[in-house]
Amino acid sequence: MTLAKVFEKVTNGGGVPVEFAAYDGSRAGGSDTDVRVEIRSPYAVSYLVRSPGLLGLARAYVTGHIEVHGDMYTTLSRLSHALSEISVADRLKVLASVIDDPLLRAAAATRLDPPSVEVRKTGRLRRHTKKRDAQAISHHYDVSNTFYEWVLGPSMAYTCAVYPTKDSTLEEAQFAKFDLVARKLGLRPGMRLLDVGCGWGGMAMHAAREYGVKVLGVTLSKQQAEWAQKSIAENGLSSLAEVRHMDYRDVPEAGFDAVSSIGLTEHIGQANVPGYFRFLHRKLKPGGRMLNHCITRPDNTRSSMNPDGFINRYVFPDGELEGPGFLLTQMNDQGFEIRHEENLREHYAMTLRDWCRNLDDHWDEAVAEVGSEIARVWRLYMAGCRLGFDQNMVQLHQILGVKLPASQESGMPLRASWGI
Repeated sequence: MTLAKVFEKVTNGGGVPVEFAAYDGSRAGGSDTDVRVEIRSPYAVSYLVRSPGLLGLARAYVTGHIEVHGDMYTTLSRLSHALSEISVADRLKVLASVIDDPLLRAAAATRLDPPSVEVRKTGRLRRHTKKRDAQAISHHYDVSNTFYEWVLGPSMAYTCAVYPTKDSTLEEAQFAKFDLVARKLGLRPGMRLLDVGCGWGGMAMHAAREYGVKVLGVTLSKQQAEWAQKSIAENGLSSLAEVRHMDYRDVPEAGFDAVSSIGLTEHIGQANVPGYFRFLHRKLKPGGRMLNHCITRPDNTRSSMNPDGFINRYVFPDGELEGPGFLLTQMNDQGFEIRHEENLREHYAMTLRDWCRNLDDHWDEAVAEVGSEIARVWRLYMAGCRLGFDQNMVQLHQILGVKLPASQESGMPLRASWGI
């Protein structure tokens, strides 16, 4: 059996419009398709056979032993069901198929090191200490501000956008997202906003510029903080906005009128969620509002993010996703009256579509800036996440709560005064 045919069978590729081509000249699958998977090295077989689940294919792609020609999202969409079904038996079939080829047999017998950008597994008991959280955040965000500028665009917003229409641009959608958060929080001139996990300062600058709010943003990424402070100064907002390189748990100020948390909860860890909401509740004035915006599981019955999966190994070390019901319960139990909740799942799929397009448009520059392995991780990760949102494997929820004063008056309008 040819090598291309082996990969076609392992991925159950018969009938799927994907072509497989191998370095030995073999081809399988549809020849007139717009997607081609190229097996460039016999060592791709080693990764496929020796790594659990889909991790072997990811390792082979990140290291360049497999190449994907064509749109990555389209490739994953067409192969997603088959790829999720790769079993130990399937890997044994690969071994049986290549046993007569000395080169492939030797490659399959070789135990390769994981790609250099893969985070090695560490003890789970020490997760979410301040030191380890700082290391995890640095791994993902301190890659290159230039790289992020190419992927995220001028807004430098690395969170789900909100598209007013299907034809809205990424920049229009990111502006709409920040403005939606601001309106839910009821921001007005003179208020004080705490923005935890502020990234490159997009929300802080929007609140300061558009609403005259005094904002403190905090991030564990040194590169983000430096970029944000420079941008704040360049936009003439230094009298209103500040971004600090610090853990949100170390913020000494209190008495804020509002708190925004956009994309931080994924890094908290389930055991720390009650303390996280309790801390933010204490930072608010009575009557203050808190908006929590984060990726979630679609329900509360599944376990959190696989610690041995691709995303935890390559993208978000120690990341954990919770169900929306769990977050609502914990937020409520820590003193917030829940006033509004919505799922923006489709919007995140559209956001990732635009980020993927940006990366493809700057592919050569991205590889030169961060290296081939990191660029490949991002291409695979963002396309896979887009598919996850499209298929309801993950969601994006915004939850709005109020810290009620002694009078129990929420200060909320009788009906929601915002729209998507």
